[in-house]
Amino acid sequence: MARTNPSISSTTVDLRILVTEIREVVARRYSAENTAQLVGERLAPRLGLPGLLTEAQCQGSPDRYHQHLLHAEPDGSFSLVALVWLPGQFTSVHDHVSWCVAGVHQGQEHERRYHLLTASPIPRLVAVQDVVNQVGDVSAFAPPGDIHRVRNAGSGLAVSLHVYGADISRRKSSVRRIYELPTDLRSRPDGSSHS
Repeated sequence: MARTNPSISSTTVDLRILVTEIREVVARRYSAENTAQLVGERLAPRLGLPGLLTEAQCQGSPDRYHQHLLHAEPDGSFSLVALVWLPGQFTSVHDHVSWCVAGVHQGQEHERRYHLLTASPIPRLVAVQDVVNQVGDVSAFAPPGDIHRVRNAGSGLAVSLHVYGADISRRKSSVRRIYELPTDLRSRPDGSSHS
């Protein structure tokens, strides 16, 4: 598939300003953690604003959550995508190829974060936190320690903006690994045990 980058006419003024601000942060070449934090600070004030995305950029798919590439920086240093979730849609348990920032633009996203235990004979995932991200909430991650699953557990459409420190137009995905390891079902993220 050919590398694509949305044309200027397919983005809004607010989105173009956001891309410029992200570009300025990424050009400073901070650590992955600091870059993600600063990009999140640029993203947060725009979440939920009407007119940030076009109607087409908020369209979902009945098959699975849908990714709209909004921008891929020509030098490959970052990408901006909109993920659109219909009720009940979810990701696999995964981690990422680079630092990433995710912010909820519409609806809400339920996220379960995991820790990978490798010291035991059989590696397993332990759920460490459940988070419900609302409009305006931003999460910033940098590998390692970025294993999670995201789902739309609500009854309406959910739209989130994601910024990755990689060229998603070439990779087609921000996912580095999908985890199909055993999950520790003896504990919950809040520390209580399952009955």
